[in-house]
Amino acid sequence: MAVNIIIGSQWGDEGKGKIIDNFSDKSDFVVRFNGGNNAGHTIINNYGKFAMHLVPSGVFNKKAKAIIGNGVVLDLEVLVSEIDNLQKQGIRLKGRLFISPRCHVIMPYHKLLDRLYEEAKGKGKTGTTGKGIGPVYADKVSYNGIRLADFFDKQVFSVKLETQLLIKNKILKALGEKPLNQKEIEKKYLSLFKKIKPFIVEAYPILKKAIGSKKNVLIEGAHGVFLDNDWGTYPFVTASTVLSGGVTGGSGIPPKKIDNIVGVAKAYTTRVGAGPFPTELFDKTGDKLTEQGNEYGTTTGRKRRCGWFDAELIRFAAEINGFTQIAITKLDILDNFPLIKICTHYTLNGKKVSYEAGDAEFLRKVKPVYKTLPGWMKQTKGAKKYNDLPANAKKYLKELEIQIGVKIKYISTGENRNEIINL
Repeated sequence: MAVNIIIGSQWGDEGKGKIIDNFSDKSDFVVRFNGGNNAGHTIINNYGKFAMHLVPSGVFNKKAKAIIGNGVVLDLEVLVSEIDNLQKQGIRLKGRLFISPRCHVIMPYHKLLDRLYEEAKGKGKTGTTGKGIGPVYADKVSYNGIRLADFFDKQVFSVKLETQLLIKNKILKALGEKPLNQKEIEKKYLSLFKKIKPFIVEAYPILKKAIGSKKNVLIEGAHGVFLDNDWGTYPFVTASTVLSGGVTGGSGIPPKKIDNIVGVAKAYTTRVGAGPFPTELFDKTGDKLTEQGNEYGTTTGRKRRCGWFDAELIRFAAEINGFTQIAITKLDILDNFPLIKICTHYTLNGKKVSYEAGDAEFLRKVKPVYKTLPGWMKQTKGAKKYNDLPANAKKYLKELEIQIGVKIKYISTGENRNEIINL
């Protein structure tokens, strides 16, 4: 029995959903602790194909209870739609889904401000998803947030909303947007709240009891290490804490109760939106990775930038999160590449440098140093045993282990849930 965390090791989109789905079969509880609906985990199982944004992906295990922790910010429209869709597909949620009343709610002005701020930045825009994530977290830390708990008393909600509209409407008008109407927002959001009210329960005592009873708890991380607000490529990051250490703040689980921290990384690297990307490819090889890997965002549909595996990044991710295991996804996408490169480290002005030595501008200037390995030019898709892999695929994986310094435990060889090698 264990408490396991699944953390993305790159810039998100690493295939965490597949690894989470694999772990969830043996989990009694599945927990989401950070981010909002700017995250997306793609799950393919017997129920169909699902793009999960807020409800923990492990909910497909009928025996598991799903918890949305206090560190998650909620778009109520998205949450209601997701719950409805799951229930229509035969997933029972009553008595299984618990949402923390401490969750902050994304209001209409958050999404408007997200868009307006990006437009105002012009060429210097960050490249946000436009979901209102940054503004809602900004309100959270500046004591201007509205939480689910506030909705239980209509008067409390109304007063808090009135205060925020006094502030936000002035900003909206200054940026050329029409002011928002309080009554319209109250009517819509109280209606949405009514639909999720049965699921709102303080989750801390539930998790405390579960861990004390030696239950299997799976904690699902959203985004990737290099989108972390502190340790990522700031300002091209997300608004929340992505690292394993954020689990305590986002769900109430003490660090000493965590047993395994699994880092998930693609067999190559991708990134959505703006920001530095040392191993990015701008040639036909990059285009080939995009098309063969179907590299388009789960949440936004945006085309992902592609490049070779960056071991310098993953080494840092492993160190700062304390990874005990690594999961490599999309190995099969490299099946048709005669030569495959791994970035072993960076140089700047002829000297070896490390990721943590600078900021985003520093990372734009570094030069990746590569080790080239022969490809395997054979099909690995659907392989379920390590011995089924071509010799050069094994050599590639072994080199990744050497560069990262952490053992590979899982290898995904396809999008379906059973296309995975467990070492």
